[in-house]
Amino acid sequence: MRRLLLAAAMFGSATAAQAADMPDFLRGSLTPSAPVTMNWEGWYAGGQASYSSSEIDFSHAPKSLTNFLLRNSVLQDPVSQWALLSKNHAQGTGFGGFVGRNFQWSDVVLGIEANYNYINSLASESTNAMGLGIVNPAGSLPPTGHTYTYNTTLSGNAALQIKDVLTFRGRAGWAAGNFLPYMFGGVAVGRTDVSRSATITYNLQDDYDVPVQTRVGTDLLGNPIIVTNLVHHRDFTNTVAASQAEQRVNNFVVGWIGGLGFEYCLWGNVFVRGEWEYVRFINTKDIAVSMNNARAGIGYKF
Repeated sequence: MRRLLLAAAMFGSATAAQAADMPDFLRGSLTPSAPVTMNWEGWYAGGQASYSSSEIDFSHAPKSLTNFLLRNSVLQDPVSQWALLSKNHAQGTGFGGFVGRNFQWSDVVLGIEANYNYINSLASESTNAMGLGIVNPAGSLPPTGHTYTYNTTLSGNAALQIKDVLTFRGRAGWAAGNFLPYMFGGVAVGRTDVSRSATITYNLQDDYDVPVQTRVGTDLLGNPIIVTNLVHHRDFTNTVAASQAEQRVNNFVVGWIGGLGFEYCLWGNVFVRGEWEYVRFINTKDIAVSMNNARAGIGYKF
């Protein structure tokens, strides 16, 4: 009996020692490795293609021209309120490049970037004319019983082309493996060709009534019977005409930007990106311009 117990104990010890020598994966202790986050830290550069959609508001493009033509006159303020021209939509494609620097803290990625895009055929134009009788404008001071009407006609034209845009932006993103979604904002500088013209004509119409006495007979005592009628008069001044035009090539205009994007690492340090960007320029020559840009690009992180 003692021999049997001793043999069983020796077998158990040998089995335990053999199990301790087995590889970890055979013992069920293998744990899955954590996903590796790409190191986005450092300089990067790349190229891109873009599609741009722009809203160009020419409504008040002639405003400063008419303000000059009608300066110090009673027509300056009312004519400056006219929305003469149209709001147009323009589209174009382009290409460009970008260079930037990322700074990474764990999964948080912050960066700065310069982004340039040349744009093909993003241009629009508007032409129109309108007339209006402006009655007793402020400052006209007609005599009692007189009505001043300024018969005014305004015609104009405006055209604008966006040639290229350079932006300087700050970025903030969140690294998730090889995927980096981000948002950005900053300033923009656009290069445009812009032209506009305005022609204004007007005359002053003076309407007033003049009492006219007419003898129509006599009464029973022989006294004359006089009837007073108001006779309407309308006088005109000479027609005044004036015009002005201006054109500027390579006109620079500044604005601000904001947008969203993502980057994805394909292999090594090569990545692709896609983004949407909104640009709003300050008014140039009384023309309001905004853009929506969609871009796809490829880059390399150094």
